Amino acid sequence: MRSRTVVFRCLGWLLLALLLALPLGAALMLQTAASVPPPAAISPADVERARLFLRRNDPRQTPPGELRTVRVGQAELSLLMNYLSSRYPRAAARLQLRPDDVRAEASLALAGPFWLNASARLVPNGGLPHLQDLRLGRLPVPDFMASWARERLLERWTDTEEARLARQLVKHVGLDGGQLTLVYEWQPDGYRRLLDSLLPMPEQARLRVYADRLLQLAGAHGGAPMSLSAALPPLFALALERSAAGEDAAAENRALLLVLAAQASGRGLGALLPAARDWPRPALEFSLHGRPDFPMHWLISAALAAHAGGPLADAVGIYKEIADTRDGSGFSFNDIAADRAGSRLGQMAVSAPRGLQQRLAAGVAELELLPDVSDLPEFLSAAEFRQRYGAVGSPAYRAMQQDIEARLDANPLLSRAHLLP
Repeated sequence: MRSRTVVFRCLGWLLLALLLALPLGAALMLQTAASVPPPAAISPADVERARLFLRRNDPRQTPPGELRTVRVGQAELSLLMNYLSSRYPRAAARLQLRPDDVRAEASLALAGPFWLNASARLVPNGGLPHLQDLRLGRLPVPDFMASWARERLLERWTDTEEARLARQLVKHVGLDGGQLTLVYEWQPDGYRRLLDSLLPMPEQARLRVYADRLLQLAGAHGGAPMSLSAALPPLFALALERSAAGEDAAAENRALLLVLAAQASGRGLGALLPAARDWPRPALEFSLHGRPDFPMHWLISAALAAHAGGPLADAVGIYKEIADTRDGSGFSFNDIAADRAGSRLGQMAVSAPRGLQQRLAAGVAELELLPDVSDLPEFLSAAEFRQRYGAVGSPAYRAMQQDIEARLDANPLLSRAHLLP
């Protein structure tokens, strides 16, 4: 009897210690400021840097079966983390390459004024890195607990197509001279499997629904360009119907916009999804305010914003206009306005998906999709742009941007002050 009393007394003290440890642990973990600042805005220079990096490391240039090494420096890694952080407004993360490890930090906004800050060392070991020196706020986490959490996360990830593809392609991950090195073996079907992993079968089936509906619309319309104001309502009516039947409304909107953007680009879905190369493709062009270029800007920006967040869509739009001053049609602020209008609608497509479906399914006018921007400067050569505006970000350039934003804010559909519920 005495031994049983001692046991219960010990259990009682242990329970009391745990109850006291919980608030202490929470106090150590939670902080009132983020350790990682918000990501910087993605700039046209960032888009150019990413484009050149992808061109240098295009795996399709590697013969099947050969090993290839990709080297990622701090600038490219920071750009990637900046892009990923921009997709999650309540979180931010950064990685710092060091001679023998990678310093990882992240901040997550919680309720009220509280933040959960985390830091750790990622130590390469040939495969996925080991996690060491993990801290949650001011609370150190023992390495064995961090390793246990890492293994549980890996167990959940290993059954995905991305994991299976990574295991077959990636042969080594390491650090060399302050750069992250990735050695992989390219396979004949690697590109197809990579794209398929980004768009799993349920998403491909969703895209096919809207591709088929667009094909029907094109057949009924004839050969003339179709106004976006005529194309959007029946497609969003279909999205509304499918959402009411239980499909994810934001996913429906993303698929719809991606199908339209691929059609407007002139390349079709087959450029993104190998399986779509066998789908019937409509002979259809779009127009907006009587112009064929506005729909391309509007739809591609909308799809980018719906899939990757507004800042990336905006940066890509500005980058294209800068490139046009060098070897294209010239810099056009009305194209920038079309980019921004599409970007705003793309953000609404995921932030207020059902409301947007209801609004557009009921019909929409062209001026609601893009206000009159015919008076904005366009077709500016590089010399003309420098003479009138200096550079992107100059006071004169920002004034033009503010003018565009004010026009969009005055638009009942696109206004930031009247986001759909």
